[in-house]
Amino acid sequence: MKIKTILVVEDNDLNMKLVRGLIKIGKYRMLEANDAEIGIQLVREQRPDLVLMDIQLPGMDGLSATKIIKEDPDLKDIPIVALTSYAMQGDKEKALAAGCTGYIAKPIDTRKFLETISQYLKDDDL
Repeated sequence: MKIKTILVVEDNDLNMKLVRGLIKIGKYRMLEANDAEIGIQLVREQRPDLVLMDIQLPGMDGLSATKIIKEDPDLKDIPIVALTSYAMQGDKEKALAAGCTGYIAKPIDTRKFLETISQYLKDDDL
């Protein structure tokens, strides 16, 4: 079975550390970007199996980055899950409208995180 690669686009060091630890437990390969531009570049170069995209990023926000990725025919099938502390009414709808496949609110529920992200990873072995 191929090890799945997850790109995490997150500018907060503590959040990145938490997600890194959880992804390590899940035995996934992790790529990291601390801004949207680097995230887009890594998606193009590495073609991860899943992108966890923070919404509030320095410079370009995560929803704009998601739209750019989803507009590329070669990248549009990569699932992108919004990862955000902005869990206000309507934010989930905005993320989905931008092209996100799903939505995870912060603070992350560490007990359910791996189960949640596994739902977005395609199983190539079926």
